[in-house]
Amino acid sequence: MIRHTVAFRLKHPAGSAEEKAFLTEALTLAAIPSVRNFEQLRQTSGKNAFTFGFSMEFENQAGYDAYNIHPVHTAFVRDRWVPEVEDFLEIDYTPL
Repeated sequence: MIRHTVAFRLKHPAGSAEEKAFLTEALTLAAIPSVRNFEQLRQTSGKNAFTFGFSMEFENQAGYDAYNIHPVHTAFVRDRWVPEVEDFLEIDYTPL
């Protein structure tokens, strides 16, 4: 199992229509066949400057690889992520 996580901060003002549109569009990632347990998260700690997080799981490396090249994912990254995300940290985990 691989857990893919990303913490990020958007360029949009908090509570704006643009922020809401980005988060709504991100829900399309959950429909990619290999994605399991997709979550959108609001960051609550003052220990970093990120405001949101996404978390999802994949059964194996093949599922993760399929996600990375899936047209829905690549379009989201190109059309929404790159122009709208100010900063991010991506971390992928496997159980010990």
